[in-house]
Order: sequence, then C-alpha cells, then structure tokens
Amino acid sequence: MIDHADDLASLQAATERLLTALGALDDAAVTQSSRLPGWTRGHVLAHLARNADALVNVMEGRPMYASAEARDADIERGAPRPLDVQLADVRESAERFRAVCAAPADWSRTVELRNGVTDRAERVPFRRWIEVDLHHVDLGIGYGLEDLPENFTEREIGFLAARFTGHQDVPSATLTTADGRTWTTGGSDGDPVTVEGTAADLLGWLAGRRDGAGLAVKGGALPSLPPL
Repeated sequence: MIDHADDLASLQAATERLLTALGALDDAAVTQSSRLPGWTRGHVLAHLARNADALVNVMEGRPMYASAEARDADIERGAPRPLDVQLADVRESAERFRAVCAAPADWSRTVELRNGVTDRAERVPFRRWIEVDLHHVDLGIGYGLEDLPENFTEREIGFLAARFTGHQDVPSATLTTADGRTWTTGGSDGDPVTVEGTAADLLGWLAGRRDGAGLAVKGGALPSLPPL
C-alpha cells in the first residue's frame, strides 16, 4: 500500500542527506566524472534540480518536459555551474516540489510522466525519492548501494522487477536474496532462471548500476536487461 506522506518524509530525509554530502565538496569536484557515462557530477546535479521542477509540472497537470531536446539542453547548460549555485538549485527545486505536494490534492488521480507513461499521483513522491537516492550513488562521493535505506532498496527492486515483467526480450526470472525475499520479472517463454544475490547487487543489476558479476544464476544465463 502506497503512503505518499511517508514517502514525502523519506524523500526529505534523502534530500537532506544528499545536500549534507554535497556540502563537503568543492567546485573542482563538481566538474569531475560521475559514475554515469558521459556525465560529470554537475550533470547529475543539474538533472536532479530539473527533475524536481519537471515533477512539479506533472503534479500540476502540465507536460513533464517541454521536449526531450529541452530537457537535455537544460542539463548541459546547468552542468558547469559552481558548487554553491548547484546546491542552491537542488535545494530550491526540492522545496518547490515539496510545496506542490503539500497542497490539497486528489492523490488517487492519474498523472502523465515522460513518453506517455502514466501513474497514480500517490506514487510520484517515491519516483522522486528514487531519483534523489540513486543519483546520490551515481555521484561517487562515498554513498553506495549498500548505504541505501533497506525499505527503499526492497521497494525499488519490486518497482524495477514489475517494469520488466511481461517484457518479451527479458527471460523470465525469479530474483531472490539469501534471507528469502523473492520477486519475479521478465516475460519470455521457457523455464525461468533464478538470480540470487544481495539486495544491493540485485538492485544494482536491475537499475543498470552493476553488471551482475556478484549474482549467482541457476537455470541459464543472467538475463540482459534493456535500458531504463
């Protein structure tokens, strides 16, 4: 069951955790490579700020981005900014999202995201939490997948497993951890493979942050996942 108020509180904690970590950096660190190919840390921070504003658009019934080209241009334009400007932008855009979520609203309504994707409004705070915490990992500043809150990791595995469920290019798979948590994903014909590992390794593989080398696979090869 989705509790958007609880997710908003968790999002606020994740945002403060990120801002505190960023406060220890300097301007040179912002220009260095992130863990995302082709993006500096400045690209990640510019994306985080513009994503918050894009989700304000979603919550207020406007298109998430004017266009894919405008989204990419905004990130490129924002990437070279000094740390203090990046910090202010991340903080202020996060506050704009918090404010729009504090207004009275029908949280059961359907909203439209990018590329025609729709979802219930009550799930948008968790989507934003995903952006903040996974991109905190992507910055490569000492916060890893193993540091993510346990409830976040478990929910995000379920979220991504559901995303690939029924996908004919992904072999059917049962995902499991040593403590017995399981998820199913994929959609191709044939017997499912079993993929076992830590929750962090499963999340890293599903989210495209790890290559799956730390996972054990039974019944076939590790499925190849399409880009998110």
